[in-house]
Amino acid sequence: MTAEPDGPQDRLRRFATIWSRSVYQVTSTSLTRPEFEEQLLPLAGRLSEALRARTFDAEEGRAVGAALVAAHCTDPEALSRSLDCVDAYLVLYCGEDGPQEDLRNRASRLQHAMAAGYAGALRERTLAEQEAIAWAAQSARSTVAEALHDSEARFRAVFEGAAIGIAIADLDGNMLQFNGALQRMFGGSEQTVRSRRVTDWTHPDDAPQVWKLYEELVRGEREHYHVEKAFYRPDGTVLWTNLTVSLLRDADGRPQYQLALMEDTTERRLLNLRLRYEATHDALTGLPNRTLFFERLEKAVTAGEGQRFGLCYLDLDGFKTINDSLGHAAGDRLLVEVADRLQSCATAPGEMVARLGGDEFVALTTGPDTEAEVDELAARIMHALIAPVSVDGRELTVRGSIGIVEGPAGERGPAEVLRSADITMYRAKSAGGNRFELADPEADLKAITRHGLTTALPAALDRSEFFIEYQPLVNLGDGSVRGAEALVRWLHPQHGVLGPDRFIPLAEHTGLIVPLGRWVLEQSVRQARDWQERYGGHPAGGPLRINVNLSPCQLTHPGLVQDTVDILERAGLEPEVLCLEVTESALIGADDDLLKPLRRLAEMGVDIALDDFGTGYSNLANLRRLPVSILKLDRSFTQGMQQFPADPVDLKIVEGIVSLAHSLNLAVTVEGVETGAQAEQLRILGCDTAQGWYYARPGPPERLHDLALVDATG
Repeated sequence: MTAEPDGPQDRLRRFATIWSRSVYQVTSTSLTRPEFEEQLLPLAGRLSEALRARTFDAEEGRAVGAALVAAHCTDPEALSRSLDCVDAYLVLYCGEDGPQEDLRNRASRLQHAMAAGYAGALRERTLAEQEAIAWAAQSARSTVAEALHDSEARFRAVFEGAAIGIAIADLDGNMLQFNGALQRMFGGSEQTVRSRRVTDWTHPDDAPQVWKLYEELVRGEREHYHVEKAFYRPDGTVLWTNLTVSLLRDADGRPQYQLALMEDTTERRLLNLRLRYEATHDALTGLPNRTLFFERLEKAVTAGEGQRFGLCYLDLDGFKTINDSLGHAAGDRLLVEVADRLQSCATAPGEMVARLGGDEFVALTTGPDTEAEVDELAARIMHALIAPVSVDGRELTVRGSIGIVEGPAGERGPAEVLRSADITMYRAKSAGGNRFELADPEADLKAITRHGLTTALPAALDRSEFFIEYQPLVNLGDGSVRGAEALVRWLHPQHGVLGPDRFIPLAEHTGLIVPLGRWVLEQSVRQARDWQERYGGHPAGGPLRINVNLSPCQLTHPGLVQDTVDILERAGLEPEVLCLEVTESALIGADDDLLKPLRRLAEMGVDIALDDFGTGYSNLANLRRLPVSILKLDRSFTQGMQQFPADPVDLKIVEGIVSLAHSLNLAVTVEGVETGAQAEQLRILGCDTAQGWYYARPGPPERLHDLALVDATG
């Protein structure tokens, strides 16, 4: 056993030695094998440097490929063996210090660049030889008799020594002469090649114009043509070539012969096909990937009149749980099984299945009648997922949500179609999953608008697009204004004024609710200070109170208490001016940790109101442990009091709640008061304060000041 090379130069030399031994046997060179190795050593160094360079440079690989042609390595087997050596040994001997996966990816890209450089150099050499041959053929017809022997000798040397296939035939297609390179390309005997006429060399993959060009050339209407053409070899295999056919005329200009030059591109074509397959298919499942799917979808949505398409967008339900609990290897095996099942569902003409990434798959069907076909395809997919998948001895249940888009070609682009399918799939998932839904333009528009608002939210706060309206809180006993609830609005540049129901859930989802809530609290407290400076308070004494809503996210934020204290101190207001409203649902089942900041605020003197009371299912007995001082009764309890006489059931319910609240020393505020009869009934029942359109709609802060002045002056 020999020792491994010690240093980088030793390893580079070893790589060059292996390379030269592999390629030397198929290289037309007068050099000895060691001399040939010295010729390859600089090329090996360039590959080594390109492999380890900070930035990948494909030009180095192309230069090495071109240098192989310059070194007379023109046999296609020389390129194939060179690429094999780079694939097997370059990283091993020249990249041991770097990340192996990255180095192997870079080595693969170097192979592609070498193949491209090799092909380009060989093509340039071919064209140069073609010009030399054409010149020799012309000279052969025009030279004087005494120079004919020398001319023919030169032509024969070029003809036989060329690395590309050359053939001369008459205008009837009979083979007159061909060189050894062409015979080796076809892999047959001389008689086998000579016995076939040019018109016998047809192939099913011939482009329609190939034989039209040929007919024009032999009629003298064309001097030459260049095409990519396939031929069958005697053993049934296919030879792909770059074929150039030129017309040779006699001294009088009449067509006499046809000259064909063939460059064997079979290996290069196979390499390109392999690269194309790898670029358009998913490595894990073997299905078409996003790139190929978009190509097919583009064709489907731009097909001619009368054509339709149907798209099923599938996302597995609960796949993340499988990955997290069993590991990604188990998740990959599950995806492979799902891919196989989906593939079996799309076998009809015009149907295909692809993997977009992760656990997302798509199935496409095309044709004149896809309205029923796409539903059937979705049903087949859902049925295929019913049977459990066995992974590592576990039976895993597979479920999926599918969004379906179907329609005529020519109306929408591929990106719009896929977006609609994605939105519809998430709608199916939101509805419980394990189902498929049809696309709905209105639902799509809502989802797109929702996404646009979510994206615009962060910048909206910086651009001061939010503002606050105030709705008065009125004392039911004497009708005086006691304060107001702050209600945030968004003045959107495109959609106009948006209420909190349109953007507060989005702000909570994105986490923006914390800075937005802090801004609302700052603005509201500052406004309360302005009211106090302008008016001083309500007739019953004390300042006008400001009510500010708190979201569940704000309740859990560690800076809630300190932010509130800082804002009140900067405004110079006492805590009793502020009332923080928390929804009943946010406090259902709340533990002591969640209630602790509210208790601290309540101990400071800040009122805590339990908003939307009665909409949840909390135990009424829990009220005594909550740090609240006000119950805000939901409007659903008082709707029956808008007319006279009031609904007796509603009266009893409200009466019971008011009695319970007062027994716990809690004040009761009622929302949604819209009529005088309703206000009077609530006053009789003992409710303390109310708000609603009967008194005033939400509006600018000046309106509250005007209402307060009216109350004060009678």
